[in-house]
Amino acid sequence: MAGYGHPYVIHAAGLAQDHHKLFQAAQAQQQQAEPVRLAHEQQQQQQHYQQQPQQIRPNSPPHHLQAQDALAQAAQLELGQNPNALAIRRPFDPTAHDLEANFRLTRFADLKGRGCKVPQEVLLKLLEGLQDDQGQEEHSTHFMHVPIPRIGIGMDASITPLRHSGLSLVQTTDFFYPLVEDPYMQGKIACANVLSDLYAMGVTECDNMLMLLAVSTKMTEKERDVVIPLIMRGFKDCALEAGTTVTGGQTVMNPWCTIGGVATTICQPNEFIIPDSAVVGDVLVLTKPLGTQVALNAHQWLDQPERWNRIKLVVSEEDVRKAYQRAMDSMARLNRTASRLMHKYNAHAATDVTGFGLLGHAQALARSQKAEVGFVIHNLPVIAKMAAVGKACGNMFQLQQGNSAETSGGLLICLPREQAAAYCKDIQKVEGYQAWIIGIVEKGNRTARIIDKPRVIEVPAKEKDGELW
Repeated sequence: MAGYGHPYVIHAAGLAQDHHKLFQAAQAQQQQAEPVRLAHEQQQQQQHYQQQPQQIRPNSPPHHLQAQDALAQAAQLELGQNPNALAIRRPFDPTAHDLEANFRLTRFADLKGRGCKVPQEVLLKLLEGLQDDQGQEEHSTHFMHVPIPRIGIGMDASITPLRHSGLSLVQTTDFFYPLVEDPYMQGKIACANVLSDLYAMGVTECDNMLMLLAVSTKMTEKERDVVIPLIMRGFKDCALEAGTTVTGGQTVMNPWCTIGGVATTICQPNEFIIPDSAVVGDVLVLTKPLGTQVALNAHQWLDQPERWNRIKLVVSEEDVRKAYQRAMDSMARLNRTASRLMHKYNAHAATDVTGFGLLGHAQALARSQKAEVGFVIHNLPVIAKMAAVGKACGNMFQLQQGNSAETSGGLLICLPREQAAAYCKDIQKVEGYQAWIIGIVEKGNRTARIIDKPRVIEVPAKEKDGELW
């Protein structure tokens, strides 16, 4: 059951006091400054962040708010004294928290990328038992004689018509293993990833979040007491950025560390976009660059000479570190603006690009279309230098084939051709980040493909001192 009254419950004998310490530390960290973000993004969203503290609702007694124990001080070291002074987030330094210099959060799980996912064809077969015998039309609810759809299995989020006033419950859940070494950023990325499933449906407001967390049994008490509060704080900060709050969840012991959550909202029919209306002549837009898995792996290989030797001829250590920072920044960025603009520019369908890669998610979206259409992808925006790294690794990542796993990736959107360029221009104006037209919708049999030699777009096209993008 979820931990009501107390947000997190650890179901393991003798851990009540340890859990209380974690909760205290997370509450103390709540009072720290906003996390480090890119300087240009801070300027773009200055007004948003000035309003953000008004959304914070501390739910602990005053003496908790004043606590300045060693854990909170460690968090302050990691978050930095003046976030606005840095254009690029400082690397996580384990020794600043009295951890061993060789501490790596990513070592607390054995699977990464596509290895974490049940293969798509296997998953579809397993889900057959959950499919309803009756068709979607028979299960639609009506309000004021207008059908309200009920969708779920195979979609980014479930939509369940409620008994009251034509409203629908929109809900999604996701979790994964550690991807990055920085616990705070890991928490942010996990939260952004959960919310992306709502955003892919055009839902821009989230009413509530739950956090799902597994503490690794392989962590020492010191590692646990430093790392877990930082993960929780990152998750909560991202939720606040999205205009929602974390009100509960579940925390357990597990051999591997995991982090994720549940996002829930109540919507009127005009607040979500059923992803089934692509038509011939639409174009495909992608709102974040590809290559996150390649960047994360390349960064880990800096500590593994035998693997580093495979790619050192095509990329420098500085290139890899910058690609890693770019991947973290991209994964932690919400798709909320992209989702809002879907309504403005009359999007016909969308999905978010995550563990099955660009092609896998494009194929899933194509299968859901009412019209007989197919998706053809011509362009691949990729984090700078990561296409070369992927090529140097042979067939390991299959980045240019569209099979490389992404985490908390961008939205893949079907837009009317005449609206797509304006959409891309608008998202850059609002956020300071690019979006790209990557393909077309043509007559077909509800499949997707990438052309044999797609054009790789390096992101960014030029390096700028002190800036990521």
